[in-house]
Formats: sequence, structure tokens, C-alpha cells
Amino acid sequence: MSSIVLGSQASRSWHVPASTTPVTMESWGVIVLGRGPAALRAAIAAADAGASPLIIDGGSIASGSGAAPLSGIAASLNETTPSLHIEDTISAGGDTTDKASAARICDKAVRTLAELERWGLVLRRDDSELPHLSHVDGHTVARLAGCGDSTMRDITRVLEEQAIKRGITRRSDMLPISLAMDNGQARGVVALDIESGEVIGLQSKAVILATDGYQGLWSNSANGPGTGVAISAGSGISLSGMGHIPRHALTVSGTDLSIPMEVLGSGGRIRKETGEDVDTETALSGEKCILDLRTMESESSEWFTQTSHRVRDRTGLDISSQVLPLSPSISATIGGVPVDENGRAVFDGGKMWHTGLYAAGRSCHTGMHGAKPLPGNILLEDLVTGESAGAHAAAWAASASYGGQDSVSSAKEDAIGKVDSMFGSDGSPVGQVSRALSSVMSNVDGSGEESSLAMAMAGINEIRNTGIRVTDPSRSMNTELVTALHLDGLLTIAKTIADS
Repeated sequence: MSSIVLGSQASRSWHVPASTTPVTMESWGVIVLGRGPAALRAAIAAADAGASPLIIDGGSIASGSGAAPLSGIAASLNETTPSLHIEDTISAGGDTTDKASAARICDKAVRTLAELERWGLVLRRDDSELPHLSHVDGHTVARLAGCGDSTMRDITRVLEEQAIKRGITRRSDMLPISLAMDNGQARGVVALDIESGEVIGLQSKAVILATDGYQGLWSNSANGPGTGVAISAGSGISLSGMGHIPRHALTVSGTDLSIPMEVLGSGGRIRKETGEDVDTETALSGEKCILDLRTMESESSEWFTQTSHRVRDRTGLDISSQVLPLSPSISATIGGVPVDENGRAVFDGGKMWHTGLYAAGRSCHTGMHGAKPLPGNILLEDLVTGESAGAHAAAWAASASYGGQDSVSSAKEDAIGKVDSMFGSDGSPVGQVSRALSSVMSNVDGSGEESSLAMAMAGINEIRNTGIRVTDPSRSMNTELVTALHLDGLLTIAKTIADS
């Protein structure tokens, strides 16, 4: 059906451009790509600023179980100013840290946490009924607030409730394939309707990229396909911070199970095999270490029941009586589209921006983390950048006009061609491509070693030249096709990393 679909059917008059030519393309003022805290917070901010955004998350079909539990939110609750939090952030990130971004985002931590509490987030509290703060490596003082190992889930739930209250439309059955750009201006999005198999073009005044990170390069593509970063790179948008690949110290060997850092502030210990207590840097150095949660404070255990269940289900180990062997992994990424304080996608050293294009969370690069994120700062950045991008995108959309239908149509035809090519007889099956890509990236760890990067580039080019083949001929509900598109995007990201 060809029709204009308004973000709000009733009251948002600015969604309809003044034109005598009938509009036959589905059109929205603001489209948000993503499913996590950054995307939800962006959509909420856009709605509060007068827009009626559409969220496209692609998260209900052929997706992974969700992102690994991150550290909570770092906030200077027991400090008179955020200055020490800022200093710790810059110290952790090193010389490449954008000090202005670090200061701006850390300064909003307490307000951000208070807002979540006001919306219904139940924080872990201490005996005096104040928010419990965990002390982990990198922080001068105890600063991590949260809900134990359910922090990510609970924040997402609270934000989903707020999105529902605002009547925000959300489509969980669509997978973004590409951006429609017109002379550096975002004009819309092309996506796959997973249920029908149809490729759809959507016109928009503003697009906010706020998807998962691209940690799936080193594990399973569904655990982090980096869609926002991938489609940006595919549109020729320059990325930043791609050479910084932080590793998580508390990953159980032989799995992708990452344990929240808060366990270290609740009695958990990292130890050498000899029994000597060590810090996270030792665990990251490659020395064999174990995580001992038998020492966890009894009153803390209830906040980490998910961790206990996940470990038992995947490994058979009981954290109350057994130690966990550690093997650091990449569970989150920090590179992406460079943005300014308003979330606008910038280039030329921040002097110019792509009109109507925004990024937040794991799709953006603020420079706040430098080479290494401080525990608790990734989730904080998700929320702060989401809010900034949503508010500014709504303001832009309120005064902008629709345009670029030809660009959307052209991007749609290109996407149809890409999808069709995956059903041909050439190329390797998705399972083979996934294994080959993980193998190629296994030696890319952010060290910048030229020989490793050159070897990776050769492997990436070989996979790209061979192509990806979908063996399931159906178009409707084809989860193999979704995986193929994820892998295609990750290959684009991998090439960018190898080039960095």
C-alpha cells in the first residue's frame, strides 16, 4: 500500500510537508534505530520535545539474548562535585580521551540516575537506605550504582514503560539495511520487514543511530551486530575510535559470559592460580586467573542471582562453592560515528555535520572513553547521548521539510539488489562466514600491530570476495537472511578496523 504514515495520526501537524504532489512513501519526523537504553532514551527525549518518533529495533526476531550485563552507572553521589569522576575517566582513557566530552557526560551522571529513579528504577541500597556504591578498579572512590546484575535489564524496562506512556511507535520486526543520504543529509532508512521479507524505504527528517555495539565480530554476530556503525560505514561516513577495542576482564573461559564488575565491590576476588589476589589489569595481561565469588558478602548474593543461574546453565559451575576460570573478552565496543554535544554526526574535525543524522550510545563516538572505558561509564554515555540526540533531532525535525524521496528509492533498490544476491548460488553459507570472520578477528585486539592488521585485512577481503549465501529460499521469517545481513555489516566494520 502506498500511503503516508504520520508519526502521530492526530496532533503532529508538522509531519505533513506542504506540497501539491501526493506523498507515497511512509514518512516520519524522527526515526530511531536500536533497542537498548540509548535508543529508548533518544525516543523519549524526541517525544518530550514534540516529535512522534518511530523506533526500529529488529530485536524480537533472530536476535541474541541481549547484550552482556554491563557495569552499573558511575555517578559521584557521595562527592561534592563530579571533578574526581572526570579525572578518573581521563586517567583510564589516556591521552586520546576527549576531556570536554568526559566532563560534560560525567557532570550529568547524578541527574541521569535521579531521573531513572523517578521513573521507577529500584536501585540497590545500603543499610542507611542510600544507593549502594561499588568500588571497582579505575575509580578512586566507590561510585558504581545499579541493580546488581539486572541493571541493564531494569533500566531498559523502565525506559520501555516511559516509551509506552508517550505512545511511541516501535517496530521489532524490521532490520535496518542502509541509510538514504543526499549530499551529506540523512533522508531516511531502508529496512527489511523480517515477517514478510519485503525491503521497505522510510522517509525521515532525522535519523538517530543507537544500536548495539559490534562485539559480535569476536563472538556471535547476534550478540553485537553493530548495525548503526555498519550502515554508517556503508554510506561512506567516517568513523572514529575504531582502533580502541576494550576487553572485559571477568569473562568465563570458554564462554561469552561476562560477569558484572560490581561483584568486585561486593566481596568477589580475582586471584592467580596460586591464590594471590590481583587486580583487573593482571587478568587482562594474559596471566591465568580465576574469579572467586565464594567470598561474596551474603547480603550481596541476592543481587547477583542471574549471574549464578547463567554460569550454572552454561558451565555447570556453582559460584557459591567453585571458582571461575577467566579469559578476557570483548563484550562492548566504543568506536562509532563521531558526534558533537548535540549528538549530530560530524566530520572535518567536528567543523561540519551530516544534516539530520544523529548517533548515540554504542553507535557513536564521543571520545569520552579514550582508549579504555572506566567501569560504569558506558551505560552512562548511552543515556546521556541518547537524551541529547533525541532532543536535538526533534528540534531539527520540527522546522525541516521532507525531501530526498529519490535518494530513499535509490537506496531501496540497492538494498533489494544486496538481498537478492544473497539468494544466488555463489558465496559461502552463513555458518562458514561467521567462523571465518571470528577467526580473522581473533588476532585483532586493538594493539595496532601492523602485521596483525595486514593479516586481518587479507582475510576480510577474501571473505568479502567470496560473498555470503543464504540456503533457505523463503523470504518470510528467514532468520538465516537476518544473520547474513548482520555478517555483511560486520565485514564492513572489520575492514574499517583493519584500516584504522
